[in-house]
Amino acid sequence: MTNPLLELAAAAAEWNRRPLPADVEHDARRAVLDWFASLLPGCAEGPVVALARALAPGRGAGAAVAYVDGGAGFSRHAALLNGVASHTAEFDDIYRDGGYHPGSPTISAALAVAQDIGASNEAFLRAVIGGYEVGCRIAMALQPSHYRNWHITATVGTLGAATAVAMLKGGDAGVIGNAIAIATSFAGGHQENLQGQGVTKTLHGGHAAEAGVLAGLAAAAGVTGSLDSLHAPHGYAAATGEDTGNWLAALEGLGDWTPISRMTFKNHGCCGHIFPTLDGLRALQAKVPFSAADIRRIDVRGYGPTRSICDRMQVESARDARFSLQYCVGALLVLGGVRMAAFTPEALARLDIRAVMPLVHVAEDPEIAAAYPRRRMARLRVELTDGRVLEHFQETRKGDPDDPLTDAELAAKFDELAATLLDPDDTGRLKACILTGQKLPRHLTAAGAPRAAGS
Repeated sequence: MTNPLLELAAAAAEWNRRPLPADVEHDARRAVLDWFASLLPGCAEGPVVALARALAPGRGAGAAVAYVDGGAGFSRHAALLNGVASHTAEFDDIYRDGGYHPGSPTISAALAVAQDIGASNEAFLRAVIGGYEVGCRIAMALQPSHYRNWHITATVGTLGAATAVAMLKGGDAGVIGNAIAIATSFAGGHQENLQGQGVTKTLHGGHAAEAGVLAGLAAAAGVTGSLDSLHAPHGYAAATGEDTGNWLAALEGLGDWTPISRMTFKNHGCCGHIFPTLDGLRALQAKVPFSAADIRRIDVRGYGPTRSICDRMQVESARDARFSLQYCVGALLVLGGVRMAAFTPEALARLDIRAVMPLVHVAEDPEIAAAYPRRRMARLRVELTDGRVLEHFQETRKGDPDDPLTDAELAAKFDELAATLLDPDDTGRLKACILTGQKLPRHLTAAGAPRAAGS
């Protein structure tokens, strides 16, 4: 077998040299827009506000912006806080085939370093593309066994972030390879802090971004790591999964297609493992209108994490609710959608949403489980109070590459989420800066509009 780390590092380095296709650039801009959409509401809720206050004395000198408070400082500081904020509202992007959220760690790290060193917007976009290339393909190699005990955004996110930082620092394939190798020793984040109590899961995106910045800067400064770190018998894949990695699958099509063009952008503000159920219920409602009051029982059969992560009756916080299939089904049927409004204190206290939850039963379907992670499906059986029984097989999720959000739908999502902090004019200016601008997004003004690099 060839060395996958070297192949991936070479592919990332190539993104700093090759012509940038217009469609790939557009896909990268879509990813950055979605990152900002996820970031902005996360700046107003969750642990990042307290964390920003606690870490303020260590902000350091630099030009990287931490959007939770708007202050500039060292890139590691900004990457950490922005990574936490962008992983809070559960709206960040997904690479379906790897079960991985690349945006939070990769874009948080890349934007912080790009701002700090005064990189061009094109260099930033190329680094994002390369970081997604490496991170998403490594995620494919590690799945599904890695995900049994490890939160792959926390782990592989560190490697994607390190790649992007090494690219921005002008590193060749050798420097990028060492950044990946170093990052494998920093990458952590286990499932108990995803599935269990507490809010540490939110910190996973930020830690991965910050650790990736450290690895990328270290490699650019000449620090080296073992270039066998991914696939060796005691390397990262073996240490965190059942074997040394499925590199044949991970490297398929390398150079012919790139993962940033095959992203899932979330259409619901909850765990992506719940999406097939929500989409399936919407499909059923389109055929036979029904509401929460009409439900006698709902049976959901999905893949492993549908049950292991999202079969959750105890909901005491917005974080719990975002990972509860029962709560999200109730919110969909009562509120008509599972967006920001579904997780307010008022929504969490609604008895009509809570009344739906005991009616929802979750089980694993062996056929669906065998197709995971490349397919995310659900079988639904809905019993209505009038005796009718509705059945539906949901084969995909809205937002996945085979049913993507259009540019208009993605923009509407951005507008909705940005409204938590920005007024409509400022939202429009930021959107234009990201989608068509040639300068790096930087500070938000007092009213929220972005300033270009150097302003």
